[in-house]
Amino acid sequence: MGSLYTQSLCRRSLDLGLGVLGACLRLLGASLPNRCLVCHQAMPSSATGICPVCLAAGLYSGAVCLGCGKSMVLHARYCGQCQKSEPLPVLAPCSYHQGLGPWVAAIKYQRQFAALPVLSLALAERVKMLEGLGLVRLPQALVPVPLHPQRLKQRGFNQAWLIAAELGKLLQLPVAELGLSRRTHTRPQAGLTGLQRRRNLRDAFRLDGGQVYQRIALVDDVLTTGTTAREIARLFGARNIHVQVWCLARAEAPGLLDEVTATDHA
Repeated sequence: MGSLYTQSLCRRSLDLGLGVLGACLRLLGASLPNRCLVCHQAMPSSATGICPVCLAAGLYSGAVCLGCGKSMVLHARYCGQCQKSEPLPVLAPCSYHQGLGPWVAAIKYQRQFAALPVLSLALAERVKMLEGLGLVRLPQALVPVPLHPQRLKQRGFNQAWLIAAELGKLLQLPVAELGLSRRTHTRPQAGLTGLQRRRNLRDAFRLDGGQVYQRIALVDDVLTTGTTAREIARLFGARNIHVQVWCLARAEAPGLLDEVTATDHA
C-alpha cells in the first residue's frame, strides 16, 4: 500500500515538475527575440519562420510552367513544349534553388519546423491564384506521399503529412491516405541519378481499397525529378483519378527559370 502511495506521489511530483518546466520554457521563448531564419532580423511576434521580405525574395516572381517549371511571359498551364505531352502538373510557390531550398530541406533533415507554416501558406496562396486564373481545379482531397513504416520509425514524422495538415486547414480540404502505402523500404532518393531513382521506386507503392474521389493533390516537401510523383500518379491514373502535385518547392532543371521565349505565352 505504501509503495503504491509513494509511486502515486512520485507521478504527481513529476507531472508538477514537467508543468513548471513547460511554463518556464514558454516564458523563455516569449522573452527571446523572434528572428527570421534567413536574414536573422527581428520580426513581429505574430510572424513565424521567414520574414515577409525574405519570403517575397524567394518566391516565384512571375509565371512558371506547371509541367517543367520553366519561366513564362504570361500565366498558362503549360509552356509550348509541355503542351505537347501535358505532364503531371506541379504547384509550388518557389524554386528550391533560389533562396528558400535550405529551409525546406531543414524540415525533413533537421526537424526545423519554423518555416513550415509560412511556406504552406505561400503554397496555398499560389494554389488559389492559379485556381482563380482557371489553370487548375481544387482537388477533393490531399494525399501525403507515404513513408515506409521503417523509415517513419527512424525519422519520427512524415513531413508530407505535416504539410498536408497545414494545407488542409488553410484550404478546408480533407487529408487522407486513400489506401496508398509504401510497401518496400527503398534507398533515399537524394544523390541518385534519374535512372537509379526510377529503378529504386519501381513497384515501391501500393494502392488498395475503393476510391471516393476523382481529383486529388499529392503532397510532398519538394519535387526534384518527379519520379516519386509519377509512380504514384500512375497508380491513381489506372483508376481514372486525376492527380496534381503540391509541394513547398520544386527543383527544376538548371537555367529553366532564366529561359523565357516568345512562344511561352501561347
